[in-house]
Amino acid sequence: MCLALPARIVELLDGELCRVELGGVRKEISLALVDDAAVGDYVIVHVGYALTRLDPAEAERTLALFAAAGLDPGAARDHPGAGHGSSA
Repeated sequence: MCLALPARIVELLDGELCRVELGGVRKEISLALVDDAAVGDYVIVHVGYALTRLDPAEAERTLALFAAAGLDPGAARDHPGAGHGSSA
């Protein structure tokens, strides 16, 4: 199963890259599929690519739903092999 998550752009990098933050985790992703993204924007991230920009209020609602469900989208950093193509 795949999951796309909202993350906030914290830094624009060279080329079509940026750094996003989600749950205290920062990750470099591609902006090749999203036009006019800026620092502070929320984007939907899936397998290292921003798929689309997301309204900040919608991003906050989605993140609040994760929290209410007891899920931490940034928790993948705590699991060995997370984000390296493993699936369950």
